Amino acid sequence: MENSTQESHLRSDTSITYESPYPLYAMAFSSSPSPHHNHHRIAVGSFIEDYNNRIDILSFDLETLSVKTHPTISLDHPYPPTKLMFHPGAPSSLRKSSDLLASSGDFLRLWEVRENSIEPVSVLNNSKTSEFCAPLMSFDWNEIEPKRIRTCSIDTACTIWDIEKGAIETQLIAHDKEVHDIAWGEARVFASVSANGSVRIFDLRDKEHSTIIYESPQPDTPLLRLA
Repeated sequence: MENSTQESHLRSDTSITYESPYPLYAMAFSSSPSPHHNHHRIAVGSFIEDYNNRIDILSFDLETLSVKTHPTISLDHPYPPTKLMFHPGAPSSLRKSSDLLASSGDFLRLWEVRENSIEPVSVLNNSKTSEFCAPLMSFDWNEIEPKRIRTCSIDTACTIWDIEKGAIETQLIAHDKEVHDIAWGEARVFASVSANGSVRIFDLRDKEHSTIIYESPQPDTPLLRLA
């Protein structure tokens, strides 16, 4: 990548600009600083209308307010990543020198990001009947119980993964159209938005029911994101 080891030069008193060589869609900011430097990792994902896409890991220096890229911690990603998230918990003894990064697209993928490398950890397929799965629109990492990640897909399904076991914990049909986004609330409560224009709340203690808390006033007006 051109100028891959140079610092970002577009800077003002209140902002720093990183210019990517390709369009960007997804990004994530790690809350865990590097053990050797006062740096935080930023992951950015490309939006290229092709199978071959990229995830780059940037290093943000809090002292110099600069951004650097590292060619050794950049990787190819199948299709544009629809979302990126770093592990939300504090670093453990097993992760004190690395970060766990999740990405969604064709599958839910986990990556271990180290100081000078990035390695695949697992590829999780939510289809029980095929080696292929419906494209994932988004996911959210449970901050209270970080072993759980919930994904949502265009086939109307929401899936809870136990990433420590690499196994599906729960799968349910959330809406009657594509599910665009989800967000955890409490440890066992989450919300989702859909192409049918509704916001639903789910409680895992009662998986047979959900509560519609909002519907778009215009019929079939899609809702795209949720926070």
